[in-house]
Amino acid sequence: MILHSYSDRRDGFSLIELLVVISIIALLLAILLPSLSGARQQSQSTLCLTRLRSLSQGWHMYADDNDDIAVPGRMYNQPGGVANPANWYDVGNGLRYRPRWIATMGKYVGIMAFNDPTRDVDRTDYDSKAYQCPVVPEWTDERNHAYGYNHQFLGNSRQTAGRFHNFPVNRSAIASFAGTVLAADALGTAASRPTSERLSYRKRGTNFAEIGNHGYTLDPPRLTPQSDRGTGDAGSPHTAVDARHLSKTNVIFCDGHGESMLPQAIGYRQRTDGSFVDEPVSGLERPTNTWFSGTGRDDDPPAKPTGKSP
Repeated sequence: MILHSYSDRRDGFSLIELLVVISIIALLLAILLPSLSGARQQSQSTLCLTRLRSLSQGWHMYADDNDDIAVPGRMYNQPGGVANPANWYDVGNGLRYRPRWIATMGKYVGIMAFNDPTRDVDRTDYDSKAYQCPVVPEWTDERNHAYGYNHQFLGNSRQTAGRFHNFPVNRSAIASFAGTVLAADALGTAASRPTSERLSYRKRGTNFAEIGNHGYTLDPPRLTPQSDRGTGDAGSPHTAVDARHLSKTNVIFCDGHGESMLPQAIGYRQRTDGSFVDEPVSGLERPTNTWFSGTGRDDDPPAKPTGKSP
């Protein structure tokens, strides 16, 4: 009788054993990957909120330095365009042609938007990472930006017939800083389109259907036929928030606190196709400006001037 020693046994895994191990690893990955992805997205949301909160501190500093006037969405346009020095404003490390709200606030907290500010072009890119949302880091165009300002209620320096739409706005007129949206993640004019019809982001783009188009302005949830909207051009659709952080939007309030919120929690309403409405629509809860007006009421946005004497 021949006895086999232990060392005579075949080393390694059998095919069945190998398949079992692979199956277990695949199962563990299937369980862990969503958690890892969720953690990464949550981290991005936190970083985004931190950046917005840091920049927002400049809102009060600007008002302190400018007789209680809140920063406008963009410095108003005086005759002569880029050639007029009256249209050049200090952004902390130089002069910039008609800077947007966020670069103006950044100056006051020492976070400079541009490495080398320019005075001879209408739009350029933000250089500082503090102005980037980690989810859409390519949205750095001043106009087509990731963050939108509640300009209609806090400072709309557009003009009709030589009259401002809503500027200046006194900070002291705001009833509750903690209850008034200052800024939020913005989707731009593409918000008016169904999700399936939105086009990709494009720097220097002007197409209303492109995501991020004119994102530096954030229209309130409810508009009227008399109010401003979107880019301010004829036929422009409205802008709205972008729920890019785990289906929520990062929102900064005038007191400097920030929250990740569902769009409907701050008054926006959407159809089932993803498009935002800007007026009461049958079958949908009424959009409300309660969190935007500064009064705590569902006020209409300021109407555009008619051109007649007040």
